[in-house]
Amino acid sequence: MQLNKIYNTDCLELMAQMPDNFIDLVITSPPYNKNGIGGELVGKVSYGNHNDCLPENEYQELQIKILNELYRVSKMLFYNHKVRYDGFAIHPMEWIVKSKWKLWQEIIWNRKITGNLRGWRCWNIDERIYWLVKEKVDEISQPMAQWTSVWEITPERNIEHPAPFPEDIAKRCLHIGSKKGMIIYDPFMGSGTVAVVSHTYKRNWIGSEINTEYCAKAEKRLAPYLAQTFLF
Repeated sequence: MQLNKIYNTDCLELMAQMPDNFIDLVITSPPYNKNGIGGELVGKVSYGNHNDCLPENEYQELQIKILNELYRVSKMLFYNHKVRYDGFAIHPMEWIVKSKWKLWQEIIWNRKITGNLRGWRCWNIDERIYWLVKEKVDEISQPMAQWTSVWEITPERNIEHPAPFPEDIAKRCLHIGSKKGMIIYDPFMGSGTVAVVSHTYKRNWIGSEINTEYCAKAEKRLAPYLAQTFLF
């Protein structure tokens, strides 16, 4: 499998081609199945040819399937998601605990802004980053530990994607979970942030992105980096 490349394909199809433990670290944020479940942006956010409006039980079953395949092909995972609402709260731990991964830490991402403008609940300004492992991990440095379990990071702006992943989150996950030369994978590459950060800090990377439009935009964003692609 070629490194430093975005594959315009479904992540499960791509992972089926990977041997066990091929990936050192996964950093990802899947579509949230949000279209149709509350919020100001319902009906305004499009993921192109991806169906982001599955019945909730089907969405959770799909996430478990993806998490378990990530468990097979990789060694560690940072998984970004959020608490959603469909009448009542739907917490990501509902399906994470049904996967093979062990939860090492739940990190709160304080976005500082909200998409909710109604007063049914206190406005949500947080998302979650789940540090998932197979076994006990090595101690991290004090500077990394001092990032604490609450990360105050403003969402990205001026990137052509409805939900671009912040570079600062990718950087922190990358430094916590990998070293130079390791292979990083993002099964939902989106705007290409994980690839940009991985290349910048001398990691090899692989991405999959099912949406052709977003794949093209990510490749355009990555072009200056891909011009210098080499195996670290």
